[in-house]
Amino acid sequence: MTPQTGSNRRQGRQSPTAATVDGIFRALSDPTRRNVVERLGSRPASVSELAAPYDMALPSFVEHLKVLERSGLVRSHKVGRVRTYQLAPEQLKVAEDWLGRQRRLWERRLDQLDSYLMKMKQEDSE
Repeated sequence: MTPQTGSNRRQGRQSPTAATVDGIFRALSDPTRRNVVERLGSRPASVSELAAPYDMALPSFVEHLKVLERSGLVRSHKVGRVRTYQLAPEQLKVAEDWLGRQRRLWERRLDQLDSYLMKMKQEDSE
């Protein structure tokens, strides 16, 4: 099993590439973008609604939205002059799956270390 394969392949879905996972985590590395993702979790919102709480120029804020959209975490559509963004939760699942694989890997490694240390302790007490 390579890093790019796993349970998704067995379920008939293509596993995300490393670049996809990197893009998602890069997008989520910024607190402003994480906050936007959280806010979009409750409902879609226009650019002006999303930008309102931030003390930054609108073009700077729009760059954050572009990063989120390129990563696939959000989608937008335009009606007239209003662009509305909504969360794309399937990309969050990609991050969740990657984190889950890392957690399982480290749990397995720590279990092996625990077994090894218990064996060494038992050998020392004999």
